[in-house]
Amino acid sequence: MTSAPLVSQGSLGFGIEVHRVSHRYGERLALDNVSFEVKPREIFGLLGPNGGGKTTLFRIIATLLRPSDGTIRVSDADVTRDPSAVRRVLGVVFQSPALDPQLTVAENLRHHGHFYGLHGPFLRRRLAETLAVLSLGDRRDDIAGTLSGGLQRRVELAKALLPDPRVLVLDEPSTGLDPRARRELWDALVALRERSGATIVLTTHLMDEAARCDRVAILNRGRLVALGTPHDLTATVGGDVLWFTTREPERLVDQLRTRFDVASDVVDGRVRVARPRGHEFLTDVIEAFPGDVDAVTFSRPSLEDVFVHHTGERFA
Repeated sequence: MTSAPLVSQGSLGFGIEVHRVSHRYGERLALDNVSFEVKPREIFGLLGPNGGGKTTLFRIIATLLRPSDGTIRVSDADVTRDPSAVRRVLGVVFQSPALDPQLTVAENLRHHGHFYGLHGPFLRRRLAETLAVLSLGDRRDDIAGTLSGGLQRRVELAKALLPDPRVLVLDEPSTGLDPRARRELWDALVALRERSGATIVLTTHLMDEAARCDRVAILNRGRLVALGTPHDLTATVGGDVLWFTTREPERLVDQLRTRFDVASDVVDGRVRVARPRGHEFLTDVIEAFPGDVDAVTFSRPSLEDVFVHHTGERFA
């Protein structure tokens, strides 16, 4: 973007600092002492299953919810004590669509700009710049309801970008999109970061989406269970990942420990082993225990394996 930021940069830059945040819904603990930092210009993913806490954290960052305990600062402004300052640097894309399907793309953006007090030549310039960044210039006069799901999500993103936010937060941005539309949305996010220097935080339950982030925080049952780059996180798993299907999984765990001095665990009724040179170990197991293994799957470690490694549960 070519326009100047609407606010001045704070001492932390345009990052996010989450410090010992907890939140309860009645008796249910949705977030439990969560702490991490999002660096300026990062694309940062909050990955977790349903009920993991990521949407609650999104709502607190977006100043829609006050935490029960702890603090979150966005560009050095406290989301609880000074939500107005946070909102001046923040763009938000919700999971649920928020377009008026009867209006054109430009009309949707123009009315959204009015909510932020944007008018006249400045609003016209921002509208044109935002449409250009997201390759929507030739769609400005299209009725929003006639657009594909992927294009509608890009218009949602354009609305969030209109006031020139320095921090963009998105809740499950790929919801309802086909693979091609998801790729287009991600291309737009990466281009946005490169052109405007924005910090981007998104929630997701999709492993391939999280793998495209610069860093990922994995949440489960309200707790932060892992934090790092996708590469560093998968490296902690250790080698290849083997899943053995067997009629007696606990027995196979004992056999692997006794015969090979290999630690394994039972997850959803299957035996999981992380092992360097897994293809060789697979052959050794089949030869050692013929008839005990019904099926085997073999893969390189993924973020789902990281989740299993830290929680002992399958990602669901």
